[in-house]
Amino acid sequence: MPKFLKAILFVVLTLCANIVLAQNGIIKGKITDAFSNTSLPGVNIYIQGLPSPVKSDSLGNYTIKELAPGVYNITFLFVGYKRKSVFDIAVSNFRPAILDVTLETEVSALNEVTIEAPKFIKPVESPLSLRTIGATEIKRNPGGNRDISKVIQSLPGVSAPVSFRNDIIIRGGAPNENRFYIDGVEIPNINHFTTQGSSGGPVGLINVDFIKEVDFYSGAFPASRGNTLSSVFEFKQKDGNPDQLRASLTLGSSDFATTLEGPLTEKTTFIASYRLSYLQGLFKLLGLPFLPSYQDFQFKLKTRFNAKHELTILGLGAIDKSKLNFSADDTESNSYLLANLPENNQENYTLGAVYKNYRDKGFSTFVLSRNYLNNSADKYKDNNENDVKTLDYLSKEIENKLRFENTSKEGKYKINFGAGLESVEYNTRTLQYVPGTIDQYQSELSFQKYGLFAQLSAPYFNEQLNLSFGIRFDGNNYASQMHNPLQTFSPRFSASYNLTEKISFNFNTGIYYQLPSYTLLGYRKSKDGPLLNKAVDYIKSKQIVAGFEYNTLKNTKFTVEGFYKGYSNYPMIEILNDTIPLANLGADFGVVGNRPYTGVTEGRSYGLEFFAQQRLNKGFYGIFALTIYKSEFKDKHEEYVQSSWNNRFILSLTAGKILKRNWEIGAKFRYTGGGPYTPYDLAYSSLKSNYSVYPQGVQDYDRLNVSKLKDFYQFDLRVDKKYPFRKFNLNVYLDIQNLTYNKYETQPQLVLDRDGNGNAQDMPGDPSRFKTKLLDNTSGNILPSIGIIFEF
Repeated sequence: MPKFLKAILFVVLTLCANIVLAQNGIIKGKITDAFSNTSLPGVNIYIQGLPSPVKSDSLGNYTIKELAPGVYNITFLFVGYKRKSVFDIAVSNFRPAILDVTLETEVSALNEVTIEAPKFIKPVESPLSLRTIGATEIKRNPGGNRDISKVIQSLPGVSAPVSFRNDIIIRGGAPNENRFYIDGVEIPNINHFTTQGSSGGPVGLINVDFIKEVDFYSGAFPASRGNTLSSVFEFKQKDGNPDQLRASLTLGSSDFATTLEGPLTEKTTFIASYRLSYLQGLFKLLGLPFLPSYQDFQFKLKTRFNAKHELTILGLGAIDKSKLNFSADDTESNSYLLANLPENNQENYTLGAVYKNYRDKGFSTFVLSRNYLNNSADKYKDNNENDVKTLDYLSKEIENKLRFENTSKEGKYKINFGAGLESVEYNTRTLQYVPGTIDQYQSELSFQKYGLFAQLSAPYFNEQLNLSFGIRFDGNNYASQMHNPLQTFSPRFSASYNLTEKISFNFNTGIYYQLPSYTLLGYRKSKDGPLLNKAVDYIKSKQIVAGFEYNTLKNTKFTVEGFYKGYSNYPMIEILNDTIPLANLGADFGVVGNRPYTGVTEGRSYGLEFFAQQRLNKGFYGIFALTIYKSEFKDKHEEYVQSSWNNRFILSLTAGKILKRNWEIGAKFRYTGGGPYTPYDLAYSSLKSNYSVYPQGVQDYDRLNVSKLKDFYQFDLRVDKKYPFRKFNLNVYLDIQNLTYNKYETQPQLVLDRDGNGNAQDMPGDPSRFKTKLLDNTSGNILPSIGIIFEF
């Protein structure tokens, strides 16, 4: 036998031996009291499917050994404490799965521990409109490509524009109505190439390897989380490995990532990552007209000085660049994009420090953080640098934040209160040619924001009834009408009543406020002119949510919720010589809000959500979500018109199966109603004076959102194969988006109707206008992604 064949055979046999012999997966961690951080000895730990429990030792530590590689559900039971279930814990051979858990005391202490299947536990403060997503769910979500913004599209109330962007639209609200936190530190966005003044972008920014779990609130927001109208995301990161240095490498279809974690000292752990995209080369190879590239970093340092004091320092940042590809395939659509897309650069980062001090009955939290965004874009007429510059944009946003929170348990009462202070700096240099005018100004803005909050929660009647009441006040010194925090009195009330062991009725109502974007607050008409939008005020939303939950106690639950969101004080802005509600903007690239404020309007969104979830059970998991709703705002004529986010219905089905030999297959199907859009004013758009500097259609806002796109559907498939070796783990996956090759529709493009030689033509009988035509704008290619994850 040739030597090279012997070598290959030796490698194959060695790998097979590692796979067969390596059945030594471990789950380990520490169990502590949620309020005092005191170690809890003697806690019973049950793994679903295994008969005998494991107990935590005298220091609260536990270890579960000799587990086959796979995914497990775990339940923690302890006399005098609420049971806690943790789902989808991934176990491998080469390193222990670290799972630290906190338990909360129970008012009616039990005399004995009863063994039950894992079940869903809802918090008192937000008994509904809250979903918790684990890291394993994010990684295996079909079509999600390890991106949380795509993963949450499986949940009720969540829609997204029909494009490759990650705009998050919750219950008919605009994309700028969401807030994001990592380990208690607020971050302004979670996507690359973010839309300033809104949110969203084409690629997620957060490394899923950092995530322990994500709490997603689509309503019933805690009082400690302000300045939001549609959702709150709480990203909880895992700590670095405390035992030894570990690393992982991920090679995907669009980027390469590496993560390193381990101990720095006996008391300090770290986890850090870096990611680099190669989309620019891939897009150039495919002949696309734009060439995006991005890189990002993320890190976390955790120091436990002792059982009562700990400090977390974290950071997240990105560098994004987008250039034009003038050698792109010569198509009408590519020519249109080259004529309109600018070249864009963005840099952003968040740095934060979180200090916690535990006491016998509670803990205090101090959060200090800084957010930074630098955004620039430029464009020349006909992409000729010797011609007129039609766009020259540069802007910075800087936030410095300090927040204090105190959380305690006094008998049956859970108490949370605190305060926050922020300083804001915003500046811009703007030059933009738009039909009918030229926007050219410079602006600098600095002001302070402040807030107070408190929340009280308690169970009654042997925990059959749970009540929570919270209040919040916010203010700032930008304008006199926003100085007094009493003007933004923001009460919220939640109730949950257990009708039976399995069925509960849940309710929440509240008033929420949000400050408009800095792009709107900092608008001026000229370089030395006054701030023109000083009359703007906080946006206000009155919300009510009610519903039922049925928990089978076997990893399955069903919920139905009805919601109503009423908006007031929503800004109207001047755009392209017309006036529209700001709530209709935000799901496109560029900048939102840097326009004159003309007044306020009202809006409403209401509907029903149906949700069913099967957590991992006998290798199967699944989610069904259906939302039927209506979203509308009053236009300039004070008549209700459907908003840009009024898809009317959203259906999502996600399911997966863990097979033998570490294979896993999952699928996701989404079907949504076609989104509204505003047709073009063809006569005004085709004027040569307009089209020469603004080569696209100008919306006719007298017909705001009267047109509708076709319904959208997409089927995604994912297959994973894991190789659990003794000293490392290898995961190979195939993720296919739009497997059925559905061509979805977006608003048509208005292009010049050129002659056979490619020259622009005059409108017959009117030489002041170009002859134009509408170009169908469809997309929807099959997008396969092949990836390799190497952990060692």
